[in-house]
Amino acid sequence: MIPEYRRRHREVWPEMLQALRETGWKNYSLFMRDDGLLFGYLETDDFDRARALMAEREVNLRWQRDMAPFFEIESGRRPDQAMLQLDEVFHLD
Repeated sequence: MIPEYRRRHREVWPEMLQALRETGWKNYSLFMRDDGLLFGYLETDDFDRARALMAEREVNLRWQRDMAPFFEIESGRRPDQAMLQLDEVFHLD
C-alpha cells in the first residue's frame, strides 16, 4: 500500500493541485516513513477556511474517496477530515 500511496502523490491530478492553490494552500508537503507514518506541512492564511473551501470542491471529494483505503479512519469520514492541527513548539529562522 505504501508504494502505491507514494506513486499517487507523484501523480497528483492537475485539477487537485489547482484547487489546493485556489483555496489558499501554500508550501504544502507530505513526509512519510517506511512504516507509513505520515506528516504534512502547509502554510495558509486561515487553516479552517482553507479546509472548508477544499471540502466544497468536487475534485477533493473524488481524491479523498480514492485515498481513503490508505488510512485508518472512522467509518464515513474522509481522510482530510482526520487532519489534526499541531501547535508549534519550536521555530528557528
